[in-house]
Amino acid sequence: MATSIYAALLALLIAKLSLAVIKLRRKNRVSVGDGGYEELQLAIRTHANAVEYIPIALMLLLTLELNGAPKILIHILGVTLLVGRILHAMGLSSKDLRKRVLGMQITIYLLIGLAILNISFLAFAGSLKL
Repeated sequence: MATSIYAALLALLIAKLSLAVIKLRRKNRVSVGDGGYEELQLAIRTHANAVEYIPIALMLLLTLELNGAPKILIHILGVTLLVGRILHAMGLSSKDLRKRVLGMQITIYLLIGLAILNISFLAFAGSLKL
């Protein structure tokens, strides 16, 4: 299954973001919340945003694959998701608004596209050929 590649890569991204939070918590001696440290607050939100968007996107990608979408389409959408989430994480953690916005735009448009494609494949019982 092609989706498993993107699930694994995105899990590594989430782990990296989680480790960044842990590192800053230790550095600033904060066990809960952000302790008023802006750098920690950004790391927490970067991780949380990934955890909020990645699961639903992967679920939609997987259902699209299970509904018979061409593998090339799954790979294009998977790479797009990965790029969008990396751009967003880089932009949020570095306060680069351009990367953050582009990453979020990619993610939102991808979610909408995945939803529409899943509905289309369901409506046409897998007979939609792209």
